Amino acid sequence: MTKQTILGRVTQLAKANINALLDQAEDPQKMLDQLIRDYTNNIAEAEQAVATTIGNLRLMEQDHKEDVEAAAEWGGKALAASRKADELRGAGSAAEADKFDNLAKVALGRQLQSEQEAKTAEPTIASQTEVVDKLKTGLDQMKDKLSQLKAKRDELVARSKSAQAQNQMMDAVKNIDVLDPTSELSRFEDKVRREEAKALGKQELAASSLDAQFEQLDGLGDSAEVEARLAALKTGA
Repeated sequence: MTKQTILGRVTQLAKANINALLDQAEDPQKMLDQLIRDYTNNIAEAEQAVATTIGNLRLMEQDHKEDVEAAAEWGGKALAASRKADELRGAGSAAEADKFDNLAKVALGRQLQSEQEAKTAEPTIASQTEVVDKLKTGLDQMKDKLSQLKAKRDELVARSKSAQAQNQMMDAVKNIDVLDPTSELSRFEDKVRREEAKALGKQELAASSLDAQFEQLDGLGDSAEVEARLAALKTGA
């Protein structure tokens, strides 16, 4: 995976509009679950790619440091060889002096080569450093987006459960007479009152029957008195 591809992918995912995606989804919760899985996998892949890019950058930085140190070391050797040549030449040993001057030239050549290699690597290191910084920023944005996704999913699940509970409650309430919550009690009270009225009727009916019987007894008493008085008249009593 090239650095440009990694950077483009990270940037695209980091800029993803969660709300727009949810608006297009038939089942937002399932889409959020899938987005979380995709984001998690993409972040893991991007982290590996970015780690590789960072590793390559660190190797280049290490090589650059070694070139700079080598250039300094070869410069020191060239200086030491040149001084030794001057010392020998001052002592009259021209041949030995030339030998050390040649060594100084070789050292200076190595120094120049190391400096050129270090200089050549610097633009690439700078470019790679910029890429790595962008990749790190993109990864941070992706992780923030993943946190938003998880929070959005938790919120959605909580709202869904709340809505389900409300719907269940409303379904139960539909079976109750909202205008007259005591309608069932009223019907039962009417039934009790009818039973009470029936009992009163029976009591009244029973009382009427007793009165008639007593009246009948009173009538029998009067008839007996009349018969008794008639008998007395006949006997002259």
